[in-house]
Order: sequence, then structure tokens, then C-alpha cells
Amino acid sequence: MIKIGVAGAAGKMGSRIAALCREYDGLQLAGAFERAGHSEVGKDVGLVSGIGETGVVLHDSIGKVIDTADIIVDFTSVASTKENLKVASERGKAMVIGTTGFSKDDMREVETLLRKIPCVMASNMSLGVNLLLKTLHDIARVLGDDYDIEIVESHHRMKKDAPSGTALKMAQVIADAVNRNLEEVAVYSRKGIIGQRTKKEIGIQTVRAGDIVGEHTVLFGGLGERIEITHKASSRDTFARGALKAALWLKGKPAGLYDMQDVLGLK
Repeated sequence: MIKIGVAGAAGKMGSRIAALCREYDGLQLAGAFERAGHSEVGKDVGLVSGIGETGVVLHDSIGKVIDTADIIVDFTSVASTKENLKVASERGKAMVIGTTGFSKDDMREVETLLRKIPCVMASNMSLGVNLLLKTLHDIARVLGDDYDIEIVESHHRMKKDAPSGTALKMAQVIADAVNRNLEEVAVYSRKGIIGQRTKKEIGIQTVRAGDIVGEHTVLFGGLGERIEITHKASSRDTFARGALKAALWLKGKPAGLYDMQDVLGLK
């Protein structure tokens, strides 16, 4: 039995991860925590997530649950995730990380900490998106420079980072497939008289509105035709289930950084 500790367990994602643990043979919700001062601290996490009593109390720090868990699942914020990762690394506990918005400097710090523990880290943990990443690489490789590439992502108004981690991952996969440096060719906004579109650029555009869970469209535009591939998430459960699948897969893995392509056997 793999014992799961959930970070940010009163949040939108954390509460769904805590709720869905019970649906998986081999997983047990063993701990849950929130930031200090959160109004739900001290309550049964099952009551917080709407599934009834579980006997697991929502604590105010990772330190109070780390010894009861085998794996910490974290979809919080960059700062919180890095702090949780430090504790998990010190205690030799694996992690599943779905937090987005990490800078290059953040990732260097993360990779150093992961020398001691195994971790699945992905900007999007849905099965559909990860299958799409593989497909996008193949499409871009075949089409090459003959088709313009645009990515449009839409999320709810509360999302703090832009573009989404998923959109950036899609752009990176495509850039690798057509041998481009994404930092040199990415275009994140357009306004005014900007001139003709360059052949190499990859457009990445952002929409924030209402309660959109997550939508990503990749457009390959050629002369006389265009290909549009869209993924729409209608429930956060899609990402929660992916994270729990990753937790099951992590059991017994050596220290290091993995992603959902590893979990799904797509590499």
C-alpha cells in the first residue's frame, strides 16, 4: 500500500486528489496539509473535500505529515512546492508535482534536490494531453517549416501564470521537432503594425476568463489548408487521476526526475 500525503489539500486540485485516492487499489490517503493559518486546518480533510469523514486531519505544514506518507502530491505554488520538495528530499520521500510556473533558476534548484528522491513532474498530467504531446512532435516534424504554428490556451480567471505550463510544453515539443530555439522564435503577443509573420515564429497566446478548466489548441496553418488539434478539460479530476496514476508508477523507482511520458510509456 502506497501512503499519499496531499499538499494544498483544501484547494481546487488538492481536494480532488484527496477525494479520489480511495478509488485506487494500492493507494491510501495518509496525510494532508495546507498553509499555516488556513481556515480549514484542523478539520477532517474528507469533510473539506466533500467525501465524508476519512479520519485524516488537515495539518498546517508538511512537517506534520511527512513521516506518515510515502509520496507527497503537490499542485500548489512554486514557492510552496520548493519548500515541500526540500523537506521531502531530506526525508527521502518521493513526490508527484503538478505545479507550474517554474523559472530556469527554480528548475536548477529542483533538479539538485531530486538527486535524492524520485519525482514525477509535469505541467499537465492528463492522459489526453500527454498523448497529444507525442502526436504534435510527429506532426511538426513532418510539416517542418511549410506550416505556420500557433498555440492558443484558455484557463479560468484565477490562474496566476501565463502562458500555461502545458502551452509552453507544447511549444517546446514542437520547437524541438522542427529544430528551433523556442526562446528565439516564441511570440507571446501581437499589437499594432508588426509586419509580416516570420516563417520560424511559434505564436503562444493566452485567454483568461470565467471558470475554464483548461483548453489548448495548436494550429498548423499551410497554404490552402490548416490543421487544428484541440484538447479540452472539463474537470480537474482528469489531472488528479493522472497524478495518482503517477504515484502508483513511482513505487520502487530510483531517484531522479520523470514526467508523464515516462509514466505512460510514451518514450
